[in-house]
Amino acid sequence: MSTILFSHSACLEHDTGGYHPESPERLRAVLAALEGEDFMFLERREAPRATKAQLALAHPAAHVEALLAAIPKDGLSPIDADTIVSPGSGEAALRAAGAVVAAVDAVAKKEARNAFCAVRPPGHHAEPAQAMGFCLFNNVGVGALHGRKAHGMQRAAIIDFDVHHGNGTETLAKADKDLFYASTHQAPLYPGTGMDNDPRHPNVVNVCLPAGAGSEPFRNAFEGAILPAVRAFKPDLLLISAGFDAHRRDPLAELNLVEDDYYWVTASLQALANDVCGGRVVSALEGGYDLTALGRSAAAHVRALMQA
Repeated sequence: MSTILFSHSACLEHDTGGYHPESPERLRAVLAALEGEDFMFLERREAPRATKAQLALAHPAAHVEALLAAIPKDGLSPIDADTIVSPGSGEAALRAAGAVVAAVDAVAKKEARNAFCAVRPPGHHAEPAQAMGFCLFNNVGVGALHGRKAHGMQRAAIIDFDVHHGNGTETLAKADKDLFYASTHQAPLYPGTGMDNDPRHPNVVNVCLPAGAGSEPFRNAFEGAILPAVRAFKPDLLLISAGFDAHRRDPLAELNLVEDDYYWVTASLQALANDVCGGRVVSALEGGYDLTALGRSAAAHVRALMQA
């Protein structure tokens, strides 16, 4: 079965201002990197809009309405100091979440083994009732809960290797024993969560990495903690919050991963999914702010998905 790439040009219309690191150029860099000969057999599909009912699986309906109503008709408007919206942001956010929903549909129907959603805005910082950290809706959370509602995939595991802890996704998992969340992230770092593990929530696994950590501690975290925990959880679906800002070139953090680490972790997660959930993997773009590193890392990630 093939790998599907979901994206949409509307995600380029989310304007965050001239100096914001979460810029349209990020998505352009990812899409350009996936135009090479290695990706000639990558199936490409346009992301649909998520419905308000789908968003309400992870967010209170009143919050969904209020956030969409806060999108300005012109100019830029701050949700918070880091999270900026523009007239195109609402459509971009609907397409970003809709991409993950459509990707879950595709793997559930065996149209593909796995899928990558090249979208923005990212999602893993979005709390159920609060947009923050460049994120509007929690794209992977919406996708995981859609898989349950639409396809009976009750147990979903979300694995997050973004350099920042996905506080919003962890909040969803702490409220739902059938959601599993695991994260490797630099600590201390924004948003200041994910510093430990709570025995009351065995379905949440955090592995903090100190500034300067590179391949060995990252891979040890997966081999020693995360992969065994996912296997024990026995998910019906595996989702990846694919942030590439732990790369050594990234300007917003201080980890030292390289492209091969992203290939390795993706191949490891796909091999595990092949064993426990029929290979069903859906990945969504999160962070990554050095354009060269972002493009190369995303290419390594998708290459590993295609070679599964």
